[in-house]
Amino acid sequence: MIGDEPVVTATTHDGITVVRLRGDLDEDSAPALARTLAEAAASGRARTVVDLSLTTFADSYALHALLDARTTHEAAGTALVLAGPLRPAIRRLFDITGTGSAFRMTDSLETAMTC
Repeated sequence: MIGDEPVVTATTHDGITVVRLRGDLDEDSAPALARTLAEAAASGRARTVVDLSLTTFADSYALHALLDARTTHEAAGTALVLAGPLRPAIRRLFDITGTGSAFRMTDSLETAMTC
């Protein structure tokens, strides 16, 4: 965590769920991420945007939560968009695992809200 801020927070803007991730996403924070994304998929909103711009590290637990969310969102008919800009460690996670193409990604939160 960064200070007292939670690693995973969710808000709604213009009918879109925005999930913000801060700091390190790992085995400890991945369950909260998975829960938050499952709630977003079940909300009935047309889109969930995951803001990764303040994420400094993510491991396989976080990646697994995102991949599960992709499946859940597809089943619910809800778009899932990952927003950057991505820090090098996060970009590298997607590059090394070859999972970047599994997601719709944008370079900014603003673009993710409208694409």
